[in-house]
Amino acid sequence: MNRGAKSKEGNLKWWQLSLLGVASTIGTGYFLGSALGIRLGGPAFLLSIIMAAAATYFVFDVLAKMTAEDPQKGSFRTYAKKAFGRWAGFSTGWMYWCSEVLIMGSQMTALAIFSRFWFPSVPMWIFASGYAVLGLIVIWLGNKGFDRLENVLAVIKVAAIVMFLIIAGAAWMGWLKGGTKPHFPGSLNAFFPAGGKGVWSSLIFAFYAFGGIEVMGMMAVRLKNPKEAPKSGKVMIILLSIVYVLSIGLAVMMVAWNQFSTTKSPFVVALSSYQLPFIPHIFNAVLIVAGFSTMVASLYAVTTMLVTLSEDHDAPKIFAAKKFHRQAPVYALSLTAGGLILSIVLSLLIPGKIYEYLTTAAGLMLLYNWLFILISAGKIVQLTVWGQIKRYTGMLLIVSAVSGTAMHPTSRTGLLISLGFLVIIGLVVLCMRPIWKKSGSGQGKTLNKSKLNPKPAR
Repeated sequence: MNRGAKSKEGNLKWWQLSLLGVASTIGTGYFLGSALGIRLGGPAFLLSIIMAAAATYFVFDVLAKMTAEDPQKGSFRTYAKKAFGRWAGFSTGWMYWCSEVLIMGSQMTALAIFSRFWFPSVPMWIFASGYAVLGLIVIWLGNKGFDRLENVLAVIKVAAIVMFLIIAGAAWMGWLKGGTKPHFPGSLNAFFPAGGKGVWSSLIFAFYAFGGIEVMGMMAVRLKNPKEAPKSGKVMIILLSIVYVLSIGLAVMMVAWNQFSTTKSPFVVALSSYQLPFIPHIFNAVLIVAGFSTMVASLYAVTTMLVTLSEDHDAPKIFAAKKFHRQAPVYALSLTAGGLILSIVLSLLIPGKIYEYLTTAAGLMLLYNWLFILISAGKIVQLTVWGQIKRYTGMLLIVSAVSGTAMHPTSRTGLLISLGFLVIIGLVVLCMRPIWKKSGSGQGKTLNKSKLNPKPAR
Protein backbone atom coordinates (compact mmCIF):
# COMPACT_ATOMS: atom_id res chain seq x y z
CA MET A 1 0.00 0.00 0.00
CA ASN A 2 2.41 2.72 1.16
CA ARG A 3 5.14 2.20 -1.36
CA GLY A 4 7.75 4.68 -2.40
CA ALA A 5 6.68 7.17 -4.98
CA LYS A 6 9.82 7.01 -7.09
CA SER A 7 9.88 3.27 -7.60
CA LYS A 8 6.32 3.16 -8.88
CA GLU A 9 6.04 6.55 -10.59
CA GLY A 10 5.20 6.50 -14.28
CA ASN A 11 3.64 3.03 -14.50
CA LEU A 12 -0.02 3.90 -15.08
CA LYS A 13 -2.12 5.95 -17.45
CA TRP A 14 -5.02 7.85 -15.90
CA TRP A 15 -7.68 5.50 -17.30
CA GLN A 16 -5.81 2.45 -15.97
CA LEU A 17 -5.89 3.93 -12.48
CA SER A 18 -9.62 4.57 -12.91
CA LEU A 19 -10.32 0.94 -13.82
CA LEU A 20 -8.04 -0.30 -11.04
CA GLY A 21 -9.97 1.86 -8.59
CA VAL A 22 -13.31 0.44 -9.74
CA ALA A 23 -12.10 -3.14 -9.34
CA SER A 24 -10.49 -2.58 -5.94
CA THR A 25 -13.30 -0.52 -4.40
CA ILE A 26 -16.19 -2.89 -5.15
CA GLY A 27 -16.43 -5.28 -2.22
CA THR A 28 -18.70 -6.67 0.46
CA GLY A 29 -19.91 -3.16 1.31
CA TYR A 30 -21.61 -3.23 -2.07
CA PHE A 31 -22.43 -6.93 -2.36
CA LEU A 32 -23.97 -7.25 1.13
CA GLY A 33 -23.82 -3.89 2.93
CA SER A 34 -26.20 -2.38 0.37
CA ALA A 35 -28.91 -4.66 1.79
CA LEU A 36 -28.68 -2.73 5.07
CA GLY A 37 -29.12 0.55 3.21
CA ILE A 38 -32.12 -0.76 1.28
CA ARG A 39 -33.75 -2.00 4.49
CA LEU A 40 -33.38 1.46 6.05
CA GLY A 41 -34.15 3.73 3.09
CA GLY A 42 -36.01 1.57 0.58
CA PRO A 43 -35.58 2.49 -3.11
CA ALA A 44 -34.53 5.99 -1.96
CA PHE A 45 -31.22 4.38 -0.97
CA LEU A 46 -30.26 5.25 -4.55
CA LEU A 47 -30.17 8.92 -3.52
CA SER A 48 -27.81 8.01 -0.68
CA ILE A 49 -25.49 6.38 -3.22
CA ILE A 50 -25.45 9.53 -5.35
CA MET A 51 -24.68 11.75 -2.34
CA ALA A 52 -21.95 9.37 -1.14
CA ALA A 53 -20.45 9.33 -4.63
CA ALA A 54 -20.23 13.13 -4.67
CA ALA A 55 -18.55 13.26 -1.25
CA THR A 56 -16.17 10.45 -2.21
CA TYR A 57 -15.01 12.40 -5.23
CA PHE A 58 -14.48 15.56 -3.18
CA VAL A 59 -12.25 13.59 -0.80
CA PHE A 60 -10.30 11.96 -3.61
CA ASP A 61 -9.94 15.28 -5.42
CA VAL A 62 -8.09 17.04 -2.60
CA LEU A 63 -6.08 13.93 -1.71
CA ALA A 64 -5.00 13.50 -5.33
CA LYS A 65 -3.89 17.15 -5.45
CA MET A 66 -1.78 16.73 -2.30
CA THR A 67 -0.31 13.45 -3.53
CA ALA A 68 0.46 14.71 -7.02
CA GLU A 69 2.20 17.88 -5.80
CA ASP A 70 4.06 16.35 -2.85
CA PRO A 71 4.21 12.50 -2.94
CA GLN A 72 4.61 11.11 0.55
CA LYS A 73 4.92 7.52 1.69
CA GLY A 74 2.44 8.07 4.51
CA SER A 75 -0.03 9.90 2.24
CA PHE A 76 -2.98 11.39 4.18
CA ARG A 77 -1.31 10.57 7.50
CA THR A 78 1.80 12.55 6.55
CA TYR A 79 -0.26 15.52 5.35
CA ALA A 80 -2.24 15.58 8.60
CA LYS A 81 1.01 15.49 10.56
CA LYS A 82 2.54 18.36 8.62
CA ALA A 83 -0.65 20.40 8.83
CA PHE A 84 -1.43 20.03 12.55
CA GLY A 85 1.47 18.26 14.24
CA ARG A 86 2.43 14.78 15.29
CA TRP A 87 -0.80 14.17 17.22
CA ALA A 88 -2.74 14.47 13.94
CA GLY A 89 -0.53 12.03 12.05
CA PHE A 90 -0.63 9.59 14.95
CA SER A 91 -4.41 9.85 15.29
CA THR A 92 -5.23 9.51 11.58
CA GLY A 93 -2.84 6.59 11.19
CA TRP A 94 -4.39 4.69 14.07
CA MET A 95 -7.93 5.65 13.00
CA TYR A 96 -7.18 4.14 9.61
CA TRP A 97 -5.71 1.03 11.21
CA CYS A 98 -8.79 0.61 13.41
CA SER A 99 -11.12 1.17 10.44
CA GLU A 100 -9.31 -1.49 8.42
CA VAL A 101 -9.50 -3.96 11.32
CA LEU A 102 -13.25 -3.39 11.52
CA ILE A 103 -13.61 -3.60 7.73
CA MET A 104 -11.64 -6.83 7.79
CA GLY A 105 -13.99 -8.26 10.41
CA SER A 106 -17.02 -7.04 8.46
CA GLN A 107 -15.81 -8.69 5.27
CA MET A 108 -15.00 -11.94 7.02
CA THR A 109 -18.47 -11.95 8.54
CA ALA A 110 -19.99 -11.26 5.11
CA LEU A 111 -18.13 -14.26 3.70
CA ALA A 112 -19.55 -16.43 6.47
CA ILE A 113 -23.06 -15.12 5.65
CA PHE A 114 -22.60 -15.94 1.96
CA SER A 115 -21.42 -19.45 2.85
CA ARG A 116 -24.46 -20.05 5.05
CA PHE A 117 -26.57 -19.66 1.90
CA TRP A 118 -25.66 -23.30 1.29
CA PHE A 119 -25.04 -24.48 4.86
CA PRO A 120 -27.47 -22.54 7.09
CA SER A 121 -26.93 -24.81 10.09
CA VAL A 122 -23.16 -24.27 10.26
CA PRO A 123 -22.17 -21.59 12.82
CA MET A 124 -20.74 -18.39 11.34
CA TRP A 125 -17.55 -18.54 13.38
CA ILE A 126 -16.49 -21.78 11.68
CA PHE A 127 -16.65 -20.22 8.22
CA ALA A 128 -15.03 -17.04 9.53
CA SER A 129 -12.13 -19.04 10.95
CA GLY A 130 -11.53 -20.81 7.66
CA TYR A 131 -11.47 -17.60 5.63
CA ALA A 132 -9.21 -15.94 8.19
CA VAL A 133 -6.63 -18.72 7.88
CA LEU A 134 -6.74 -18.61 4.07
CA GLY A 135 -6.32 -14.83 4.08
CA LEU A 136 -3.34 -14.96 6.40
CA ILE A 137 -1.72 -17.60 4.18
CA VAL A 138 -2.05 -15.32 1.13
CA ILE A 139 -0.43 -12.40 2.97
CA TRP A 140 2.28 -14.71 4.31
CA LEU A 141 3.17 -15.73 0.74
CA GLY A 142 4.26 -12.15 0.02
CA ASN A 143 3.50 -9.33 -2.40
CA LYS A 144 3.76 -11.38 -5.60
CA GLY A 145 1.14 -13.86 -4.45
CA PHE A 146 -1.09 -11.03 -3.27
CA ASP A 147 -0.85 -9.07 -6.54
CA ARG A 148 -1.55 -12.11 -8.71
CA LEU A 149 -4.54 -13.17 -6.64
CA GLU A 150 -6.02 -9.66 -6.61
CA ASN A 151 -5.74 -9.38 -10.41
CA VAL A 152 -7.64 -12.64 -10.93
CA LEU A 153 -10.29 -11.95 -8.31
CA ALA A 154 -10.87 -8.41 -9.62
CA VAL A 155 -11.89 -9.88 -13.01
CA ILE A 156 -14.27 -12.33 -11.32
CA LYS A 157 -15.76 -9.51 -9.24
CA VAL A 158 -16.55 -7.37 -12.27
CA ALA A 159 -17.87 -10.41 -14.16
CA ALA A 160 -20.40 -11.03 -11.35
CA ILE A 161 -21.84 -7.53 -11.72
CA VAL A 162 -22.04 -7.84 -15.50
CA MET A 163 -23.81 -11.19 -15.11
CA PHE A 164 -26.38 -9.67 -12.75
CA LEU A 165 -27.02 -6.72 -15.08
CA ILE A 166 -27.57 -9.07 -18.03
CA ILE A 167 -30.00 -11.26 -16.08
CA ALA A 168 -31.83 -8.25 -14.67
CA GLY A 169 -32.09 -6.83 -18.19
CA ALA A 170 -33.60 -10.11 -19.37
CA ALA A 171 -36.12 -9.93 -16.52
CA TRP A 172 -36.96 -6.35 -17.52
CA MET A 173 -37.68 -7.54 -21.07
CA GLY A 174 -39.95 -10.30 -19.73
CA TRP A 175 -37.74 -13.12 -20.93
CA LEU A 176 -37.51 -14.86 -17.56
CA LYS A 177 -40.10 -17.09 -15.94
CA GLY A 178 -41.30 -16.58 -12.39
CA GLY A 179 -40.99 -13.53 -10.20
CA THR A 180 -42.48 -10.21 -11.24
CA LYS A 181 -41.46 -7.92 -14.04
CA PRO A 182 -39.22 -5.13 -12.68
CA HIS A 183 -41.09 -1.86 -12.27
CA PHE A 184 -40.41 1.63 -10.96
CA PRO A 185 -41.91 2.72 -7.62
CA GLY A 186 -45.23 4.29 -8.56
CA SER A 187 -45.37 7.07 -5.97
CA LEU A 188 -43.32 9.15 -3.56
CA ASN A 189 -44.46 6.93 -0.70
CA ALA A 190 -43.23 3.88 -2.61
CA PHE A 191 -39.87 5.51 -3.30
CA PHE A 192 -39.52 6.95 0.23
CA PRO A 193 -41.14 4.23 2.38
CA ALA A 194 -39.18 5.35 5.45
CA GLY A 195 -39.22 9.06 4.62
CA GLY A 196 -36.26 11.40 4.82
CA LYS A 197 -35.15 9.81 8.08
CA GLY A 198 -34.66 6.50 6.28
CA VAL A 199 -32.43 8.10 3.64
CA TRP A 200 -30.47 9.88 6.35
CA SER A 201 -29.94 6.62 8.25
CA SER A 202 -28.91 4.73 5.10
CA LEU A 203 -26.18 7.21 4.10
CA ILE A 204 -23.48 5.41 6.08
CA PHE A 205 -23.97 2.19 4.10
CA ALA A 206 -23.74 4.08 0.81
CA PHE A 207 -20.44 5.59 1.94
CA TYR A 208 -19.21 2.17 3.02
CA ALA A 209 -19.68 0.88 -0.53
CA PHE A 210 -17.15 3.50 -1.70
CA GLY A 211 -14.60 2.65 1.01
CA GLY A 212 -10.99 2.46 -0.15
CA ILE A 213 -10.72 5.76 -1.99
CA GLU A 214 -7.89 6.89 0.29
CA VAL A 215 -5.77 4.00 -1.00
CA MET A 216 -6.36 5.26 -4.53
CA GLY A 217 -4.98 8.61 -3.45
CA MET A 218 -1.76 6.89 -2.48
CA MET A 219 -1.62 5.12 -5.84
CA ALA A 220 -1.88 8.42 -7.72
CA VAL A 221 1.91 8.73 -7.60
CA ARG A 222 2.07 5.78 -10.03
CA LEU A 223 0.53 7.84 -12.83
CA LYS A 224 2.73 8.81 -15.78
CA ASN A 225 1.35 12.31 -15.31
CA PRO A 226 0.38 12.82 -11.64
CA LYS A 227 -1.49 15.99 -12.62
CA GLU A 228 -4.14 13.73 -14.15
CA ALA A 229 -4.99 12.17 -10.78
CA PRO A 230 -8.17 14.26 -10.27
CA LYS A 231 -9.42 13.28 -13.73
CA SER A 232 -8.71 9.63 -12.95
CA GLY A 233 -10.71 9.88 -9.73
CA LYS A 234 -13.60 11.64 -11.43
CA VAL A 235 -13.94 8.93 -14.07
CA MET A 236 -13.62 6.22 -11.41
CA ILE A 237 -16.40 7.71 -9.27
CA ILE A 238 -18.67 8.10 -12.32
CA LEU A 239 -18.12 4.45 -13.31
CA LEU A 240 -18.75 3.23 -9.76
CA SER A 241 -21.87 5.36 -9.45
CA ILE A 242 -23.30 4.04 -12.70
CA VAL A 243 -22.63 0.44 -11.67
CA TYR A 244 -24.10 0.93 -8.20
CA VAL A 245 -27.20 2.83 -9.29
CA LEU A 246 -27.97 0.43 -12.17
CA SER A 247 -27.49 -2.79 -10.22
CA ILE A 248 -29.10 -1.73 -6.94
CA GLY A 249 -31.87 0.09 -8.82
CA LEU A 250 -32.67 -3.07 -10.78
CA ALA A 251 -32.57 -5.16 -7.60
CA VAL A 252 -35.16 -3.01 -5.80
CA MET A 253 -37.36 -3.08 -8.91
CA MET A 254 -37.18 -6.88 -9.10
CA VAL A 255 -38.12 -7.48 -5.46
CA ALA A 256 -40.01 -5.36 -2.92
CA TRP A 257 -37.55 -3.46 -0.73
CA ASN A 258 -38.88 -4.99 2.51
CA GLN A 259 -38.14 -8.50 1.25
CA PHE A 260 -34.39 -7.95 1.33
CA SER A 261 -32.51 -9.56 4.18
CA THR A 262 -29.32 -8.63 5.98
CA THR A 263 -28.31 -12.30 5.87
CA LYS A 264 -28.29 -12.55 2.06
CA SER A 265 -26.89 -10.47 -0.75
CA PRO A 266 -29.64 -8.30 -2.30
CA PHE A 267 -28.59 -9.58 -5.70
CA VAL A 268 -29.02 -13.22 -4.70
CA VAL A 269 -32.45 -12.36 -3.25
CA ALA A 270 -33.42 -10.61 -6.50
CA LEU A 271 -32.31 -13.56 -8.64
CA SER A 272 -33.98 -16.10 -6.37
CA SER A 273 -37.44 -14.79 -7.31
CA TYR A 274 -37.07 -16.17 -10.84
CA GLN A 275 -36.92 -19.71 -12.15
CA LEU A 276 -33.15 -19.82 -12.37
CA PRO A 277 -32.20 -22.88 -10.33
CA PHE A 278 -28.44 -22.57 -10.74
CA ILE A 279 -27.82 -18.85 -11.22
CA PRO A 280 -28.25 -17.76 -7.56
CA HIS A 281 -25.79 -20.47 -6.51
CA ILE A 282 -23.25 -19.45 -9.16
CA PHE A 283 -23.64 -15.79 -8.20
CA ASN A 284 -23.23 -16.61 -4.50
CA ALA A 285 -20.02 -18.48 -5.26
CA VAL A 286 -18.71 -15.49 -7.19
CA LEU A 287 -19.62 -13.22 -4.26
CA ILE A 288 -17.52 -15.38 -1.96
CA VAL A 289 -14.56 -15.13 -4.32
CA ALA A 290 -15.01 -11.37 -4.65
CA GLY A 291 -15.50 -10.89 -0.90
CA PHE A 292 -12.36 -12.88 -0.19
CA SER A 293 -10.49 -10.51 -2.51
CA THR A 294 -11.48 -7.45 -0.48
CA MET A 295 -10.76 -9.22 2.80
CA VAL A 296 -7.23 -10.05 1.67
CA ALA A 297 -6.77 -6.46 0.51
CA SER A 298 -7.81 -5.25 3.98
CA LEU A 299 -5.41 -7.70 5.60
CA TYR A 300 -2.63 -6.30 3.44
CA ALA A 301 -3.61 -2.69 4.18
CA VAL A 302 -3.90 -3.10 7.93
CA THR A 303 -0.58 -4.95 8.18
CA THR A 304 1.25 -2.46 5.96
CA MET A 305 -0.13 0.52 7.85
CA LEU A 306 1.06 -0.96 11.14
CA VAL A 307 4.57 -1.39 9.73
CA THR A 308 4.55 2.22 8.48
CA LEU A 309 3.36 3.51 11.85
CA SER A 310 6.16 1.62 13.50
CA GLU A 311 8.77 2.97 11.07
CA ASP A 312 7.59 6.51 11.87
CA HIS A 313 7.83 5.78 15.63
CA ASP A 314 4.05 6.00 16.07
CA ALA A 315 3.83 2.33 17.01
CA PRO A 316 6.16 -0.02 18.92
CA LYS A 317 9.39 -0.74 17.02
CA ILE A 318 8.74 -4.46 17.11
CA PHE A 319 6.12 -4.14 14.35
CA ALA A 320 8.72 -2.83 11.91
CA ALA A 321 11.13 -5.55 12.88
CA LYS A 322 10.90 -8.67 11.32
CA LYS A 323 10.87 -10.12 8.36
CA PHE A 324 11.52 -13.77 8.25
CA HIS A 325 9.70 -15.83 5.66
CA ARG A 326 9.23 -14.12 2.25
CA GLN A 327 9.77 -10.71 3.83
CA ALA A 328 6.47 -10.94 5.72
CA PRO A 329 6.28 -8.57 8.72
CA VAL A 330 5.72 -11.32 11.25
CA TYR A 331 4.87 -9.25 14.33
CA ALA A 332 2.53 -6.88 12.48
CA LEU A 333 0.85 -9.88 10.89
CA SER A 334 0.47 -11.47 14.31
CA LEU A 335 -1.40 -8.43 15.63
CA THR A 336 -3.60 -8.54 12.52
CA ALA A 337 -4.34 -12.17 13.28
CA GLY A 338 -5.36 -11.07 16.78
CA GLY A 339 -7.91 -8.71 15.22
CA LEU A 340 -9.28 -11.58 13.16
CA ILE A 341 -9.59 -13.75 16.25
CA LEU A 342 -11.53 -11.00 18.02
CA SER A 343 -13.94 -10.77 15.08
CA ILE A 344 -14.44 -14.54 15.18
CA VAL A 345 -15.19 -14.42 18.91
CA LEU A 346 -17.73 -11.64 18.34
CA SER A 347 -19.41 -13.63 15.56
CA LEU A 348 -19.70 -16.51 18.04
CA LEU A 349 -21.18 -14.34 20.80
CA ILE A 350 -23.56 -12.16 18.74
CA PRO A 351 -24.06 -13.92 15.37
CA GLY A 352 -27.34 -12.16 14.57
CA LYS A 353 -26.13 -8.54 14.60
CA ILE A 354 -22.36 -8.72 14.23
CA TYR A 355 -22.33 -7.74 10.54
CA GLU A 356 -24.47 -4.64 11.09
CA TYR A 357 -22.37 -3.52 14.07
CA LEU A 358 -19.01 -4.04 12.36
CA THR A 359 -20.14 -2.51 9.07
CA THR A 360 -21.47 0.64 10.74
CA ALA A 361 -18.42 1.08 12.98
CA ALA A 362 -16.02 0.41 10.08
CA GLY A 363 -17.78 2.90 7.83
CA LEU A 364 -17.71 5.55 10.55
CA MET A 365 -14.01 5.11 11.30
CA LEU A 366 -13.33 5.46 7.59
CA LEU A 367 -15.39 8.66 7.43
CA TYR A 368 -13.51 10.17 10.37
CA ASN A 369 -10.35 9.83 8.30
CA TRP A 370 -12.02 11.25 5.19
CA LEU A 371 -13.14 14.25 7.23
CA PHE A 372 -9.58 14.82 8.41
CA ILE A 373 -8.31 14.62 4.83
CA LEU A 374 -10.68 17.45 3.88
CA ILE A 375 -9.68 19.47 6.95
CA SER A 376 -5.95 18.99 6.25
CA ALA A 377 -6.39 20.03 2.62
CA GLY A 378 -7.91 23.31 3.75
CA LYS A 379 -4.65 24.20 5.47
CA ILE A 380 -1.99 22.96 3.06
CA VAL A 381 -3.54 23.29 -0.43
CA GLN A 382 -4.47 26.50 -2.22
CA LEU A 383 -8.04 26.01 -3.43
CA THR A 384 -10.23 28.18 -5.58
CA VAL A 385 -13.66 29.31 -4.36
CA TRP A 386 -15.21 26.35 -6.19
CA GLY A 387 -12.65 24.04 -4.61
CA GLN A 388 -13.58 25.32 -1.16
CA ILE A 389 -17.29 24.85 -1.92
CA LYS A 390 -16.63 21.23 -2.86
CA ARG A 391 -14.54 20.69 0.26
CA TYR A 392 -17.18 22.08 2.61
CA THR A 393 -19.94 20.18 0.79
CA GLY A 394 -17.99 16.95 1.27
CA MET A 395 -17.57 17.72 4.96
CA LEU A 396 -21.31 18.40 5.30
CA LEU A 397 -22.23 15.11 3.61
CA ILE A 398 -19.82 13.17 5.81
CA VAL A 399 -21.20 14.79 8.97
CA SER A 400 -24.71 13.94 7.75
CA ALA A 401 -23.76 10.28 7.31
CA VAL A 402 -22.18 10.13 10.75
CA SER A 403 -25.14 11.80 12.48
CA GLY A 404 -27.59 9.61 10.57
CA THR A 405 -26.32 6.53 12.40
CA ALA A 406 -27.87 7.87 15.60
CA MET A 407 -31.32 7.61 14.00
CA HIS A 408 -31.55 3.79 14.06
CA PRO A 409 -30.96 1.35 16.95
CA THR A 410 -28.75 -1.02 14.93
CA SER A 411 -26.43 1.63 13.48
CA ARG A 412 -26.44 3.48 16.81
CA THR A 413 -24.49 0.61 18.33
CA GLY A 414 -21.89 0.91 15.59
CA LEU A 415 -21.65 4.64 16.33
CA LEU A 416 -20.90 3.92 19.97
CA ILE A 417 -18.24 1.38 18.98
CA SER A 418 -16.52 3.90 16.71
CA LEU A 419 -16.64 6.59 19.40
CA GLY A 420 -15.07 4.11 21.79
CA PHE A 421 -12.13 3.71 19.41
CA LEU A 422 -11.79 7.50 19.16
CA VAL A 423 -11.75 7.83 22.95
CA ILE A 424 -9.00 5.21 23.24
CA ILE A 425 -6.90 6.90 20.55
CA GLY A 426 -7.46 10.29 22.20
CA LEU A 427 -6.35 9.00 25.60
CA VAL A 428 -3.20 7.51 24.06
CA VAL A 429 -2.46 10.87 22.39
CA LEU A 430 -2.82 12.67 25.73
CA CYS A 431 -0.39 10.21 27.33
CA MET A 432 2.10 10.53 24.46
CA ARG A 433 2.13 14.32 24.11
CA PRO A 434 4.52 14.92 27.04
CA ILE A 435 6.90 12.36 25.56
CA TRP A 436 6.70 13.97 22.11
CA LYS A 437 7.21 17.41 23.60
CA LYS A 438 10.26 16.21 25.49
CA SER A 439 11.76 14.69 22.35
CA GLY A 440 10.91 17.77 20.29
CA SER A 441 8.71 15.88 17.81
CA GLY A 442 5.30 17.07 18.93
CA GLN A 443 4.94 19.74 16.28
CA GLY A 444 4.74 18.95 12.63
CA LYS A 445 6.40 21.02 9.96
CA THR A 446 3.92 23.21 8.17
CA LEU A 447 3.89 22.59 4.45
CA ASN A 448 4.93 25.40 2.19
CA LYS A 449 1.82 26.09 0.12
CA SER A 450 3.79 27.50 -2.76
CA LYS A 451 5.86 24.36 -2.91
CA LEU A 452 2.93 22.02 -2.59
CA ASN A 453 0.77 23.74 -5.14
CA PRO A 454 2.33 26.77 -6.86
CA LYS A 455 -0.84 27.53 -8.82
CA PRO A 456 -4.39 27.67 -7.49
CA ALA A 457 -6.07 24.29 -7.94
CA ARG A 458 -8.81 24.17 -10.51
